[in-house]
Amino acid sequence: MNIQIFGTKKCFDTKKAERYFKERRIKYQFIDLTEKSLSKGELQSVKAAVGLEKLINSKSKEYERLNLQHIRNDSTKEEILLNNPKLYNTPIVRSGKQATVGYEPEVWKTWD
Repeated sequence: MNIQIFGTKKCFDTKKAERYFKERRIKYQFIDLTEKSLSKGELQSVKAAVGLEKLINSKSKEYERLNLQHIRNDSTKEEILLNNPKLYNTPIVRSGKQATVGYEPEVWKTWD
C-alpha cells in the first residue's frame, strides 16, 4: 500500500490522518500543499475517485477571492485548483486509484 497524504501542517484533520497511519505502522508520504500542489495526473486520479466539488473548499478565503462560486466550467476550476493549493479540502489521502477527502478512517480500513 502506497499512501500519500496531501494537506497542511496546520490542518487538524491532516494531523489526525497522519496519526491514524502512524499508529498502524503504515508508511505514508506527506505532501505539504503550502509547498507543492497536486500534479495534473494526481488531480485527475483523485477527482475520478471523489469528484471535483468535494476537493474544493468553498469556505476558504481563496474561494471568495477567486469568485469560484460563479465559475461553472470544470476544466477552468481544475486549472484554478492546480495553481491555488489553498483551495483544497484537506487531507486528501490517496492509495493508487483510491482516494478520500477529509478524515475517513472507515474507508482507509478497507484499503489493502
